[in-house]
Amino acid sequence: MAHDHADMLRRVRTDLPTDELLCDLSDLFKLFADTTRVKILFALMESPMCVCAIAELLGMTQPAISHQLKNLKTAKLVGNRREGKTIYYFLLDDHVRAIIAQGFEHLMEERGKEA
Repeated sequence: MAHDHADMLRRVRTDLPTDELLCDLSDLFKLFADTTRVKILFALMESPMCVCAIAELLGMTQPAISHQLKNLKTAKLVGNRREGKTIYYFLLDDHVRAIIAQGFEHLMEERGKEA
């Protein structure tokens, strides 16, 4: 016996975001698919930092860190401010912090279930 999905499908179609918005969301999450970028974001959760400090923390070159920061800045995940000759990077808003925190909390919760 088949059941009727018409009402549910109509409701979901009405609430489903546009393909453009879903593509943008997918692109946002792709940025979190790189370990270096996630490390940078975690570091910036603790404190604004300059490129040289992030490079030292992660044991990477400044050009490599600058490249990743450019990607994060383009995606509006980090911002920067200049103090003299030094540019400090920071998380752009609390949404970025929440995305990272929620993802990490999910992982820790799942790992707690495995123990």
